[in-house]
Amino acid sequence: MTHPCLTCGACCASFRVDFSVHETQEMGGDVPDGLVVEVTGATSRMRGTDHSPPRCAALTGKVGTQAACGIYEWRPSPCREFAAGSQACDRARMRQGLSPFPAQAHWA
Repeated sequence: MTHPCLTCGACCASFRVDFSVHETQEMGGDVPDGLVVEVTGATSRMRGTDHSPPRCAALTGKVGTQAACGIYEWRPSPCREFAAGSQACDRARMRQGLSPFPAQAHWA
């Protein structure tokens, strides 16, 4: 069974993603500089997440069908900390017209 996140992507198309500038490549972190916009001297944002509607520039595929993070290994901390099946996850899914996250099973 395919993990539901790989057919979702709703979180990447629902929220603003802000994080410390120290997570960017320029500052010694992993998040690619080309996908980052500066917010303040201390805060960066994933490109596209401040648009209306938001859509992270690293999101590939179509929300609700087949979706993936193009920088999964280098994603910022808010993305690493986002919990599949959480209330925020279900809110994002609902915003995209998707049903709540399925009860956990064994995902491939």
